[in-house]
Amino acid sequence: MAGLWRSYQALMNRYPWTVQIVTAGSLVGVGDVISQQLIERRGLAHHNVRRTAKMMSIGFFFVGPVIGSWYKVLDKLVVGGSKSAAMKKMLVDQLCFAPCFLGAFLSISGALNGLTVEENVTKLKRNRETLYNSGLSCRKLFNLFLWSKAVRSSRKLSDR
Repeated sequence: MAGLWRSYQALMNRYPWTVQIVTAGSLVGVGDVISQQLIERRGLAHHNVRRTAKMMSIGFFFVGPVIGSWYKVLDKLVVGGSKSAAMKKMLVDQLCFAPCFLGAFLSISGALNGLTVEENVTKLKRNRETLYNSGLSCRKLFNLFLWSKAVRSSRKLSDR
């Protein structure tokens, strides 16, 4: 496992933008597979491959580039790797970036699934508090770890 991580780090150092995008698309795709198989219990015979492909495309073309760019901006806004800096980054991320990102992500997802603009807006208004709170709890711990413990080279995009 350590060798796999070292290989990933080497690729990240050599091709940071490409690796960021491929990683994001792959993770979003795996998330959709987990959702369909473990949460929705569709089974392999009823797996919606088109939906997984749509989600992966959102990861490749939206999530990867946007989050990679955001981390670059965030590293310039809040400098340092201390616990205090990590807390500040988490607060700025959750209060400024997360609501905008979540709204854009859900709007793109809705549009790819055939929702009209009006349907998308209605859905976002109806579910905004629940969606924001659930996203907040998951991202908060991950981001604190990322900004306080993770090796800086694993976020090479912030250096470019």
